[in-house]
Amino acid sequence: MYDPSHLRTFLAVAQTLSFTQAARRLGLRQSTVSQHVRRLEDATGRQLFSRDTHSVELTEDGEAMLGFARRILEVHEQASAFFTGTRLRGRLRFGASEDFVLTRLPEILEGFRYDHPEVDLELTVELSGTLHEQLAAGKLDLVLAKRRPEDPRGELVWHDELVWIGAERLRLEPDRPVPLIVFPPPGITRALAFESLERQGRPWRIACTSGSLSALIAAARAGLGVMAHSRGLVPPGLVRVPDRFGLPELGRVDFVLVHGTRRTAAQGAADALAATILAGGDRLQRRRSG
Repeated sequence: MYDPSHLRTFLAVAQTLSFTQAARRLGLRQSTVSQHVRRLEDATGRQLFSRDTHSVELTEDGEAMLGFARRILEVHEQASAFFTGTRLRGRLRFGASEDFVLTRLPEILEGFRYDHPEVDLELTVELSGTLHEQLAAGKLDLVLAKRRPEDPRGELVWHDELVWIGAERLRLEPDRPVPLIVFPPPGITRALAFESLERQGRPWRIACTSGSLSALIAAARAGLGVMAHSRGLVPPGLVRVPDRFGLPELGRVDFVLVHGTRRTAAQGAADALAATILAGGDRLQRRRSG
């Protein structure tokens, strides 16, 4: 009933909220992406996206289709692998940034391990900047991490807005430096936070630094300061800092998959894991309420 190619296109649009970005990810024309979505909407008899010249958003039926599309594609891939007799083997060195510690990435990796039991998956969790360095040095085969929007590297999983977050009862004094909770260098959000405050001419100080996201969250919950963080991944117990405190806008950030430049025996496994992550990319985002 539902064409797998149409479902893949639907997921790409749902994750990027952009027909243009979905077309780039899939290597299709934008008109083809629109056609796939229209045919899927015809097949369901429901509108899956509300869109105008400025934005694309999932409808309630589109949200429901996300789960169905993932499961249909997962079963489709399992059946294809079974009947073609292809079995991936070898060691796959995969790096994921600290941003995904509290997401459903473990579920995605568990599903990949179930489908490809002969792949030895070696996971490294680090800062995005560190992962990009390790990938360039040939120490990793595939990386899921942040990049700046102007950085051309990688395959887009989704765009997100960076926001200031902190404890709900946190108060910032306008005549005192902004207390920052940050990753150490080469953290991307760290650099963006410094740059935005310096452009505004707002003084700041470092209240806490750690390479562990859990440690930073604990410091923020304790009210030690504010963090620059992905809007789609705000941890429980923390909220966006109200606009009345006058903190500058942080801009956007991309979450991407980047393959190593060196061809290795793990290439097939890396391609398969990348496809799995792209198919379930929306599961990595903590859904915003309101």
